[in-house]
Amino acid sequence: MKVLFFNCSLKGGEETSNTEALYHKVAEIMREKKPDLEFENVRVADYRIPLGIMDKVDDSDAWPVLLNKIQEADIFLIGTPIWQGIRGTLAHIVGERLYGSGATNDKGQMIGYNKVAGVIVTGNEDGGKHAGRDIQFELNQAGFTIPPSALTYWVGDAGPGPSFIEAEGWSNEFTRSTSREMAYNLVHLANIFSHQPIPAEGNVSE
Repeated sequence: MKVLFFNCSLKGGEETSNTEALYHKVAEIMREKKPDLEFENVRVADYRIPLGIMDKVDDSDAWPVLLNKIQEADIFLIGTPIWQGIRGTLAHIVGERLYGSGATNDKGQMIGYNKVAGVIVTGNEDGGKHAGRDIQFELNQAGFTIPPSALTYWVGDAGPGPSFIEAEGWSNEFTRSTSREMAYNLVHLANIFSHQPIPAEGNVSE
């Protein structure tokens, strides 16, 4: 099974990402549960993704490449920082393009069918649950199954301050426990779908 992580940090390339740091903790737990998992980490800022509610805006649009990666994954994670109390710009664009593309699987179901998804959020102010709620709704609308407790996040004190890495956010018991619960539930449901997928009857357009 393949795990795909879209890191929607505004930082590109190899820049240090607090969101990615929390993802790596989640990935470690998932490996404990299922050692043969395959992982791919995508830094969305490294791709050109124009605004648009469609599958391809122009010839330089990288969204079709990312959409193909989603199609090949079994577990899909979106990670975002918090800006002004809400998810980052790239996470919003991914949500729009995912739903707007209308992509389907080989059975004609929405692209997220028989895939599970979760959300990872970091920030130095409030907004973790708000960002998670918005992303989870969009993922579900694209057909993904959202297991219980499919959100883990870390936020610092109100106002400017150290972010996840500097603040040693992994020492937070709530963040550790929600990360473990999400990781286990994602792997468990993905295992179920690998043996018993949702049939196309009743959920494809005639």
